[in-house]
Amino acid sequence: MAAPGHVVLVGMMGVGKTTVGRWLAQVLQRPFLDSDELVEARTGHTVRELFEASGEAGFRAEETAALRDALAEATPVVVAAAGGAVLDPTNRRLLRQASADGGIVVWLRADPEVLAGRVGGGDHRPLLGDDALATLSDLAGARQALYEEVADVTIDEAGEDGPLVVSEVSALVLAAVAPGIVHALRTRRQARDGDVGVTS
Repeated sequence: MAAPGHVVLVGMMGVGKTTVGRWLAQVLQRPFLDSDELVEARTGHTVRELFEASGEAGFRAEETAALRDALAEATPVVVAAAGGAVLDPTNRRLLRQASADGGIVVWLRADPEVLAGRVGGGDHRPLLGDDALATLSDLAGARQALYEEVADVTIDEAGEDGPLVVSEVSALVLAAVAPGIVHALRTRRQARDGDVGVTS
């Protein structure tokens, strides 16, 4: 059984959006799309190469195009949005519209210390620099309110193992199939007036 609209996972790098997203797509029997992979497929370059050639602004423009294409899919999909996607107001509007159209936006949240233990350098982490923990702490602080703005549901990993997080996300998404659940989550989000999003 599938949720009525797209399922979009947002959150910091290293939080597990791709791992959780692939598993959810199997459970929901729908395609999985990763925005970073879409950007690389569209451009023929890695994320790091795009940062080096076009700067962050150039990469973010490709990121927006990839997210727009993913959310324009006629068939409901599971989308892992890039960690910095919420920085762009256009992307936040796209995410809110996906929610309004019957989808659900899930913020996977974890402490920077947890994330720093998972991430490395490489082509997909051009923003990390030499001090991953300090960078992740700064990024998390700058993005928190933006994740809260777009999320229907927040799941705090608190260092939990991947399978437990996957189970929690899938339970929430599958529960959203029941009539009125997504509407209720969205209503709570709209009424919170700046409070932290719906938590599990």
